Amino acid sequence: MITAEQSVLMIVDVQGKLAQVMQQSAQLHQKIAVLIQGAQLFDIPIIWLEQLPNKLGHTSDELAQLLSQTSKPIAKEHFSGWHCEEAKHQLKVLNRSNVILAGIETHVCVYQTCQDLLANDYQVHLVADAVSSRGADNKVLGVQMMLNDGAKLTNVESLLFELQHVAQGDRFKALLKLIK
Repeated sequence: MITAEQSVLMIVDVQGKLAQVMQQSAQLHQKIAVLIQGAQLFDIPIIWLEQLPNKLGHTSDELAQLLSQTSKPIAKEHFSGWHCEEAKHQLKVLNRSNVILAGIETHVCVYQTCQDLLANDYQVHLVADAVSSRGADNKVLGVQMMLNDGAKLTNVESLLFELQHVAQGDRFKALLKLIK
């Protein structure tokens, strides 16, 4: 079972016009928003990446507002977040073994980030309903490629309830409000 104490959430490149042309973009944004708020509820650190923000634009406003409460964006040039020294440094300082991974595009930046994280001994928990690509086939293939290489598949609700473990307490009540 995943624990909050050993986890970090990584949001990959949900930015600019590209974020708006993803398959089921509105649903994607809603799921990522719930995931971010859930991570904040469990005090899970968040690493927030942006691919070439000067060219591709910044993170979608509704997500940036949530993310800015606990972190700041990290600009990157490589498709993989692992090759961004600031992101790699944050991961090492946090010293947590689980990376909860969400963002776009599933078959490019999310996939390459996942591959590098797995190669560097992180357990990757891919949040299937919080990733997307422009084409549905590319999302499906990207998810399958990550599963084949050892990523664990989850979804927003399953992940948050797994982190909660027990159906009681104030955090549980807050979690129920968040997912409804």
